[in-house]
Amino acid sequence: MSSTPKPPASPREFSPSLLDLGTLESLDSLPRAGQRSAEFSASLLDLGTPASLDCLPRAGLRAAEFSAARLDLGTPASLDCLPRASHHAGPELPPLSPRLYSADLAPTKAEGRRWGRYSLFALWTNDVHNIANYSFAIGLFALGMSGAQILAALALGALMVYGLMNLSGYMGQKTGLPYPVMCRIAFGIHGAQLPALIRAVIAIAWFGIQTYLASIVLRVLLTAIWPGLAAYDQDAILGLSSLGWATFVAIWCVQLLIFAYGMEMVRRYESFAGPVILLTVAALAAWMYLRAGASIAWSSGEPMSGSQMWLKIFGGAAFWVTLYGTMILNFCDFARGCPDRRTISVGNFWGLPVNILLFGLFAVVLAGAQFRIDGQLIQSPTDIVAAIPDTLFLVLASLALLIVTVAVNIMANFVAPAYVLTNLAPNLLNFRRAGLISATIAVLILPWHLYNSPGVILYFLGGLGALLGPLYGIIMVDYYLVRKGRVNLPELYTESRAGAYHYARGVNPRAIAAFVPAAIISTLLALLPAFAELSPFSWFFGAGLAGLIHYALAKRRTAYREVSGEAIAVDSVQH
Repeated sequence: MSSTPKPPASPREFSPSLLDLGTLESLDSLPRAGQRSAEFSASLLDLGTPASLDCLPRAGLRAAEFSAARLDLGTPASLDCLPRASHHAGPELPPLSPRLYSADLAPTKAEGRRWGRYSLFALWTNDVHNIANYSFAIGLFALGMSGAQILAALALGALMVYGLMNLSGYMGQKTGLPYPVMCRIAFGIHGAQLPALIRAVIAIAWFGIQTYLASIVLRVLLTAIWPGLAAYDQDAILGLSSLGWATFVAIWCVQLLIFAYGMEMVRRYESFAGPVILLTVAALAAWMYLRAGASIAWSSGEPMSGSQMWLKIFGGAAFWVTLYGTMILNFCDFARGCPDRRTISVGNFWGLPVNILLFGLFAVVLAGAQFRIDGQLIQSPTDIVAAIPDTLFLVLASLALLIVTVAVNIMANFVAPAYVLTNLAPNLLNFRRAGLISATIAVLILPWHLYNSPGVILYFLGGLGALLGPLYGIIMVDYYLVRKGRVNLPELYTESRAGAYHYARGVNPRAIAAFVPAAIISTLLALLPAFAELSPFSWFFGAGLAGLIHYALAKRRTAYREVSGEAIAVDSVQH
């Protein structure tokens, strides 16, 4: 069927911000008269001095066939890897906007995904066995809960986290989308910036705080090996000593170096770090158990019973879900690299319910053994590590804690803001540059001041955290109940008014209308002392209310189309 001739391209339709082709042997492949905008829409094309450019788009190619918003290929010998017209057998693809599409934000190809079952197990091993989680579990022991009650709370929480994480993971695995683009489905191509930025602000703040906590461990380790370094820990520069700055910058640089190699390096590091922390904590628990005479105290006082006991158990389980509210929301950033749903189900099963129960057992043994020894309650495993009499084992245990802290920080607090900042300006930023910016912001906020100000953490980060439940409720209800899992992936990257996710100027007012009241109620429940008993359940109130409102307002009778994103997808190993 012949197509209607199109008018010549306007200057805006051929707008790469920088075209640096060096010394070309042939320019036959450059855009020709009448070529449409998206047929050559790279906002930054830096090809060095290639031997051939025969694979660049010619007249007649469609939008998505050459739609990377930013390609940085160095000096390639050829560009045969770019998609061509023959690769697309389906409906006409919409013009892709460089303000919405880049190689880092594109869906991942179905083939070549490497996040297998062990990768997920190792990922969750790092996250579950981190210092903050042990402090939480030991805190339950200090509140009077017995070891059995703590295990019951963690088991219930683990099952809920497992189910919620799978819903998010299945969505990411099927679509191959990162979290900021996933938000476009429910909130619109521009409205998605709201849920993305909320997640990013929380992550950047916690990235700085966790880096600071890791630097403290390194500082203690260094002064234990070289006591003379303690002299550099007495001054203060912006609230941090010279040694403190040195260790903070060192940890910051290590994390940035790992991240600079992309998600594949993140996967490899997580796979390495998982067994390290698991074996370390198991060894600490065994050592403490033997020190306590092969017995532990199962409670720190009179065990609770009746309604008070069940309230604490359900509250502990609910708070465990809240702790994982960030990862539940953006688990798709990792699941997009999984080959199938089965991988997610099995990997998450061993990584979450099984791992969390093992974590709970270790926490009870560590706390109960210390209480049996001297009647004191520890705050975290770092207290036990500091008491190790042998310098060699102290060093090894400290290194293990550093390894896991870095692993957790990268997965929970580095990946998310990098994708979010890339989503703000994909024609200017890529994954690595955005990661550098977010890491720099984490330094500029002087996170040690945040950590030493409980009010800031409670009201600022706690308030933002209360918004995660409503976001999850809207995104999941929209995908599973409203659209039945049908998504037109190419239209997530177009600014055309006819696009499925343009809504009202790129914002879905129905999603905003569902989010605002649910967010207000969730925040009030989380922060106001009058609702202290309900505070642990604020995530569930927010998610449930937002989901119900969105379902009531959504256009459920619309016939939603499902269109694959393979035509515009990228290799998951490199992104």
